[in-house]
Formats: sequence, C-alpha cells, structure tokens
Amino acid sequence: MLSLPAMELYWSGSFLAANAFIGLNLLGALMLGMLVGYERSYNGRAAGMRTYGLVCMASTALTIFVGFAPFWYGGAASQVTPDATRVVQGVVTGVGFLCAGVIVKDGLNVSGLTTAASIWAASAIGVLLGVGLYAAALLLSVLCMLSMSVVHRIELKLPGRSIFDVSLSFRPDAAPELEELTQVALTHGYRVMRSSFSVMYSDNVPVWRFCVVSLDRSRSTSPAQMAQGLARDGDVLRFSIVPLKN
Repeated sequence: MLSLPAMELYWSGSFLAANAFIGLNLLGALMLGMLVGYERSYNGRAAGMRTYGLVCMASTALTIFVGFAPFWYGGAASQVTPDATRVVQGVVTGVGFLCAGVIVKDGLNVSGLTTAASIWAASAIGVLLGVGLYAAALLLSVLCMLSMSVVHRIELKLPGRSIFDVSLSFRPDAAPELEELTQVALTHGYRVMRSSFSVMYSDNVPVWRFCVVSLDRSRSTSPAQMAQGLARDGDVLRFSIVPLKN
C-alpha cells in the first residue's frame, strides 16, 4: 500500500543514482546507435539514424533494468531474481520482426539485407551496453560502421561478378534466336542464365527477359555501353537493364 515514506524512497539518493546511471547508459546507446545508422542515412536508406538510435536505446533499456531488480516498485521487489537471458531473447526476437520489414523483394532483386542485419547488430550493441560491457559495445559499433562503409568499398575492388536483369522488346518480326543472343552476350563479357529466360507478348510485341552474369566484372562491357548499343539497334523497341543487388 502506498504511503508517504514509500513515496520518499523514489527520491532517495540510491534511487536517483540508479536512475542517473540508467539515463547515462540510454544516452550512450542513443549516440552509438545513431553512429551506426548514419551510414545508412547517408546512403539514403529508409532506416537511418533515428531508427538505429531508438533500437539501440530500447535494447539497452530492456536489458539494464534487469540489473536493478532491488529497486523495482520502490524496493518492494527486492527478492525478485530476474533472468536476463530471457529478456535478451525477447529483444532479439522483437527486433527480428523489424528487420523483416526493411527487406524488400522486387522480382529477382532483393534489397535491405544489409540494413536488416545492421539493425539486428544495433540491438546487440544495446544489450552489451545494458549489461555494462561498454568497451565491447563501442567496438561493435565501430566494426558495424566499418563493415557497411569501408568493407563495401573493398568488396567493389575485389574480383567479382555482376548480375543484371535484362528486358528486351523486339519488333514482331525481328526477335533473334536464343543462341544468337547468347553469343552476343559473350562478346560483351556476359553469360546468359538460361534458367531465368522467359518470353511474353505485350501489345503483340515479343518481350524477352533474362539475367546475365559478368564473366569478369572489371573486363565486361558496362551497362551504359550496353544501353548505347541497344538504343542504336533498330530491331529493339524498348529495353531495360537493372542490376540485381541485395
């Protein structure tokens, strides 16, 4: 039952110190989350500094309060022995639903995987802060930011293959043979993925859609050069070249 002495406990020195300590942790979590989210915001992603800051701060709040069980309800719950692992499990599960919401699949193109993974990492940063592993939380924040910025630049410089979704609309009497198209793609440094090949008619115009993969990203014809060649081809009415990314 509430009483004046019980209410005074909420403003005692120990309670205020605990609240101040939690507040500092929340502020640090907000800053570290925003640090990780800045890279996503800079690149125009839907989830930016606010999302990452909120996820990291909420994860910290849901984790750190477990360590202050003796202060719950004005000290009335001093005998409670909470299980922090169950709280962490709930945080990770809940953030997983948020991560699923930023993954977008458009045909063969999948985007948002890196953003989803980094949001999940932001919750881990919050958990580390919540249990007091500050150095580990700071290190994880820096590593997350580097993995999304510096590592991406390194990845682009390493040997690799690019995949494009190509759609070609031909004149009704000008559609080539598949083998002929395959040979043309090879001359530009690309291999046609036959399993992705499809043909449809739109307004009595044959539309070919397929994926091509570069044999060597550094030596293949650029999409801009391919577009210039297709634009000069009188048999091609419309075309699109879309890079597949994740």
